[in-house]
Formats: sequence, C-alpha cells, structure tokens
Amino acid sequence: MNMFNLTLIKLPNGLHRQLLLISLNNIGGRQPGQASASVPGTIQLIYSSQFARGLSQTGSGTSPTFPQAARISYQSVLGIRRAWFNNIYLTANCAGNTNFYSSRAGVNSHMSKQAYFVGVDVGTGSARAALVNAEGQVEQQAVEAIKTWTPEPHFYEQSSEDIWHAICKVVKHVISGVNKTQVKGIGFDATCSLVILGANGAPLTVSKSGVAEQNIILWMDHRAELETDEINAAKHALLKYVGGQVSLEMEIPKLLWLKRNLPQTYRSIWRAFDLPDFLTWRATDTDTRSLCSVVCKWNYDAASHSWSADFLRGADLEELTRDKFAALGSDVQPPGKPVGKGLSQRAASELGLDVGTVVSTSLIDAHAGALGMFGCRADEGDDDVQGKMALIAGTSTCHMSITRDACFAQGVWGPYQDAIIPGYFLNEGGQSIAGHLLDHVLKTHESYPELKEMLGGDKYIYQHLNKLLPELATKRGLSELSCLTQDVHVWPDLHGNRSPVADPTLRGIITGLDMTRGVDSLAIKYLAFVQALAYGTRHIIENLYQHKRAAFQTLLFCGGLAKNPLYVQCHADICNLPALIPDEQEMVLVGAAALGAAAAGHYDSLESASKAMGGTGQLLMPNPNTVELHNRKYKVFLKLLDHQREYRDIMQANSA
Repeated sequence: MNMFNLTLIKLPNGLHRQLLLISLNNIGGRQPGQASASVPGTIQLIYSSQFARGLSQTGSGTSPTFPQAARISYQSVLGIRRAWFNNIYLTANCAGNTNFYSSRAGVNSHMSKQAYFVGVDVGTGSARAALVNAEGQVEQQAVEAIKTWTPEPHFYEQSSEDIWHAICKVVKHVISGVNKTQVKGIGFDATCSLVILGANGAPLTVSKSGVAEQNIILWMDHRAELETDEINAAKHALLKYVGGQVSLEMEIPKLLWLKRNLPQTYRSIWRAFDLPDFLTWRATDTDTRSLCSVVCKWNYDAASHSWSADFLRGADLEELTRDKFAALGSDVQPPGKPVGKGLSQRAASELGLDVGTVVSTSLIDAHAGALGMFGCRADEGDDDVQGKMALIAGTSTCHMSITRDACFAQGVWGPYQDAIIPGYFLNEGGQSIAGHLLDHVLKTHESYPELKEMLGGDKYIYQHLNKLLPELATKRGLSELSCLTQDVHVWPDLHGNRSPVADPTLRGIITGLDMTRGVDSLAIKYLAFVQALAYGTRHIIENLYQHKRAAFQTLLFCGGLAKNPLYVQCHADICNLPALIPDEQEMVLVGAAALGAAAAGHYDSLESASKAMGGTGQLLMPNPNTVELHNRKYKVFLKLLDHQREYRDIMQANSA
C-alpha cells in the first residue's frame, strides 16, 4: 500500500496561491521518503484558491500523469477546503483506488493526537459552536436558533434554559467526528444580556407576563430609559470609565427597572448574571465572573478590583451590596483563566464531553471577536495589537481597540483594564444598529417587493445592489460610485447613538431626496446608509484621537457585515485606513476557542493564544480618489448632528 503524505507550503505573502507537495512513500518494504519504483517520487500541484474566504476554486495547470496503480484525481485535491489541508492524508491501494480523509474521518494516528478547542457563541438570535484546532482553523460548526419574546416596543426577553439547550445541541454536533478526549478546553462568549435566577438557580421572570421562562433582558432592550437618566444624573466618579454616562443597554439600569417595576422578582434574586457568566456557571457549577463582563457592563471598579458600594447605593440598589455582593458575584477573574474544576458531571453529560474538561472565564461576544482579530495579521511583521481597531459588525457594530496606557474619551466606553487581554486597556465604541439598519432600509423601501420577486427571494439582494451601483455610476458618467450620493446625506442613528455622542434619544436624518423611484433609488439610498455607518466609525476614531489616542494602522472586520465588500470598502475609504479581512471568517468563534486554549495551558497567555490562532488576512487598501469627496461629506455628516440637536431644542422649548 502506498501512503501519500500531504504537506501545505505557504508561499511568501501568498494570499491567493499555495503549493501542494505530495511525497509518495512505498510503505511495503521501502524506507520512509524513498520513492516507489512504480510512481514518481514527487509531484507538485499549484492551484489558486479564494484564500480569504476559505472556498475551493478550480485550479490552474494540468492533472499529473500517474501509473494506473496510483492514479489520483487533481480535482479531488482542489475540492478540499483550505482549513483542512494540514490534516489530510491520501491513501492508494494496488487497485488504484484513492480516497481523501479529513480530520473528521479520524483515519490516521496523526489526527488522534490533534488537540481541539470548542468555542461557543451566543448571539442575539442564535447559539453557535465550533470545533477549532490549535492554529485557529474552524473545522466544524453548527448553529441553533434561540427564542426572543417582544411583549411591547423596546422590550426584548429570552430564556436561559432555551439558550442552554441550544448550546448542548450545537456542541454535540461539532464534536461528533472526534474523540472527546481530544477536546482540551471550551470557551464561552455571549451577548451582554441580564440573566436573573432565584432559589436553587431557578429562572426568575423579568417579564410583566410573569412567565418564569422569560428570565433574560436582552442587551438591546431599552425599557430602562428613566433609570438610566437617574443614574447618570448622579455623576458618580465611576462613570468616567463609560464615556461619562452609563448606557441603557448595560445591566445596572435594568436591575433598577426590575426593582421599580417587578419588585417580587427583585426581592427574590439569588444571582444576577451577565449571560456569558451564566454559561460558565451552568457549565461548572462554580460562581465566578469575568472581568470583561463586570467592568464593561456592570460598573465594576477594575482599578480597585472591587464592587463600589457607594455607586450601588447612589443608584438605589443598596440591596445588592449584601453578603459581600453575593448576587453580583464576589469572585472576579480575568478572561482566559480556568473556572473551578472544569465541566461538571451534569454539564459534561449534556454537552457530550468529559467531566473536568477545562472551561475558561468568558468574554462578551464582540470582545471574543476582537480577541480573535487582534492576533490576525497581513504578514509576519504585522504584530502590534495597539495599532488595530476591530469592528465586530453584525446586528449592531462594536469598535474595539486596546492600548498599554489608559485613554479616557468622552462618549466611548472604557478604558477597561484587562477586559480582553491582561496588560491592556480596552476602549469600546459602537453603533446600536448596523446590519439591522441596512435590512430596515431595504425592507421599508417601496421597491423591495419588486426586487425580491425579481431575484426569487431576498438571499442575493445585497449582491445585486453591490453589482448595480457601479453600473449606475457609469451610466451617469461618474468616475467613482461614491459620487452617487454626493447630494444625499444620512445620520444613521434610528435607534439612538451609542458612541461617541452617547445619546439614545437621537434619531435618523436623511437629506437630498428627489423624485427618483424604483430599484435605482433603493440602491442609492442603500449606499448612503452604508456610507453613514462608515462616517460613524470615523466619528468614533477621531474622538479617540482628540483624547490623545495613538493613530490606528489597520481596521479589522468580522461578523455578517464583514462579508459585504461595499461595507468594508466604504470604511477603508472614509476612514482612510487599510481594512484587513481575516482568512477565517468566524473570528468570534475563534476568539471563544482561544479562551479555552489559554485556560487549558496550550498557550502561555491569552495574548499568545490570540496571535497563534488569529491567522492571516487579506488587506484592502483605501481608494485615494475618494478622499476629497468623503472629507466634504463627513463635514455635512457632523452638521446633521448639530441640526438634530437644534431641532430638538426648538421642539422642547415650544412644548414647555
């Protein structure tokens, strides 16, 4: 029997080309490395692939000629996903049958020694899990929808038990092809939603309906607007770490809302968790809190490593100071540390893993994406994590950056000490709606039904519009598609501004509308809103610069919007910064898995895990021909904010 050992060799700076070198060893009687007499000793195959997208593509060159006894299929080689290449072996028998095995088949002894880590990500609408190898490549993933109740406008509720059941399902799926002893660690991330538990860890309702199952107030729930205003009016010193004011998306205002509106629930609280910390507790039966969650969303004082009784009393939440802050958690650990004794008997059985499998302290979902991306690089020299801004762009967008020295910026959350990587301060900006905004713009346009019918559904609408825009520009004699919106200007905060204005009452503005109708009108409006989101990112960046933050060198993107080339290119052009798109798309899952790798001791630090698993990416450069246009449009963008404030002042004065 002949064994073909497949080795992947990456060419220098080769983002699009790789070299496959296949050595043919005659296992029956010859020394390893000695060529069989019946086949060539070395065959080289060079092919092109969509490296950054991890997709296969038909290769160049011709199929090599083998003797019949050892013929292989060139197309079979090209059909293998890039992420699997390091773990593929080819076998050929005397009958000339050749088969490909991936790590999922568990065929050879090499694979049985491979260490894996499971990353679990709970987003707004689904729970996901991935099996990730030590190089940061996602080898298997699964997704399961989770329930959301919307009992009234701005109220969003979920169930911790529903989420846990979804997690168990996806984890079992992704580990089904490997021996569970190969899974060395598991990391959790989730949205920063408030989980309320009563006696014995039972769900406590957060809903006016009284249904116990609905025990989570989702991050995007805006019911606590009055409570947020009260807390901010006190102007406590801790607010300097959240850009000067707490957000109504954070947890302390929501707890105050519960006290005022559901006092029975509030009095019965045993534990109040951020969702990521609920998951580590549910997995280990150990009550620890991640420094990421409590410092970013709970006003925990990272400088003194303690909860502030003074702040909680000032927020009318003195009850939470009892028993050494037991309801909030008295054991706070940095991300990437092992929790308790690992998976409990109960959780291990539910997840299909071994008892004692290492569980890491958690991260908020966007922060997990940032952890994965901070280690990503365009080449071997691109290793400075301080020069990167990571955009986790999905339903909303989070803008993450870290520095060795604290940067206090009005309207930008942080600096959060050690919140992602120990030794660094985190600044976090964000847009409350991003992907959801673009969906809204499309679906509320009069031409949406027509376009949907034409395309046979809404799956390819964004691709169609992205293709249509340059055609419109050419038809109108414009040199750049950006010029299509030279008279259309948008302020995009239909759901309030998170950063850097930090005003949830702001609303959207569009100016420059004309009588144009049809799909062309929809395309231009879509472009204007994509650009507006990029101007919002520039607004955050310039606000950080005003507070002495060092200049950024690169923007990094992951999440659903990272797959939209128009969104990424507009950011590169408008912020005048290169955009780096990781080769591995699922960087939130990679970040969660990196937590498990660090906690299990596979890497000596969380920063090392990030750099080892972050991989490489494609660099997209800004278009120099659009700089002047975007500078002018950005000035108009800022003017729209001034006008909105002026209009609001007039209306308030008249109503008074």
